Amino acid sequence: MSNRNWFYASEGQQKGPLPEGQLRDLIARGMVRSDTLVWTEGMAGWQKAGEIPGLVPSAGAPPVFPPQAAGGPPQVVASGSYSGGPLSIDFGIWDFTWRSIVFAIASCFVIPLPWMLVWYLKWLIPHVRVPGRPNLSFEGTAMTVVPWFFGAIVLFVVVRLLDIQVLNILVFLAEIALYWLFFKWVIANLASNGQPLGLSFVGTPWALLGWTLLSVVSFITIIGWAWVYAAATRWFCRNIEGTRHEVIFNGSGLELLWRAIVAAIAAAFIIPIPWVYRWLWQWFASQTVLVERGSQPGV
Repeated sequence: MSNRNWFYASEGQQKGPLPEGQLRDLIARGMVRSDTLVWTEGMAGWQKAGEIPGLVPSAGAPPVFPPQAAGGPPQVVASGSYSGGPLSIDFGIWDFTWRSIVFAIASCFVIPLPWMLVWYLKWLIPHVRVPGRPNLSFEGTAMTVVPWFFGAIVLFVVVRLLDIQVLNILVFLAEIALYWLFFKWVIANLASNGQPLGLSFVGTPWALLGWTLLSVVSFITIIGWAWVYAAATRWFCRNIEGTRHEVIFNGSGLELLWRAIVAAIAAAFIIPIPWVYRWLWQWFASQTVLVERGSQPGV
């Protein structure tokens, strides 16, 4: 049996990667049919499962693969089916480590934070691969965020000097507003081949406030935060507009929970932190896919 990993299209979404044994189990259970579009490394494009010899029981010969195609799974081009693909990310461990250390040290001095943030994003964003959007980059400038950032600092200092507890609510609301502006700023400044993508984040600050409060409450349950974070990520992705594709996050709370536990254990040994960080980023990217608008059930 081949050790290839497979993808398949179902209800407007890309599923996978799955080991071939698991895919064959889905075929046997009728969850993947002969007309289901599938793809694996080495195939030039998506094909119906029944067209691949040896994959569906009715065919007797072993699978025949075309010359290997570079990159991830291409678009499913059948009408009404999945179109787009999953995101991916990869970066060098040592490059990440020294940049993160410099970023953390500089951020301790507070004032350089906007400039360091731009510097870090300009390095990180090009390592993200988006289907149909080559050479992703970040074109934002620090001076855009300086007024928000230092305005929040001034508010924080004033509240601490006055020492009026009720004003702490203003600081909390200012933090939510700052995060909301940050999301809008990052999404709006994404570019491909040096050309702005024209994306925008349309989620409201009140919705972000609601998700933040819900996440705080969820920590009481010890593990419930993972489901809240997964749902909040889906909300964030759904509110990215300006493209003919929808951005969908497929990760579940359970998947996030066990990864977080593994990451916490590994991070306790300090040295594995960069590898753990990359592993988590790669999972989040693999669970974020582009689908044609309207192809999702109920959309």
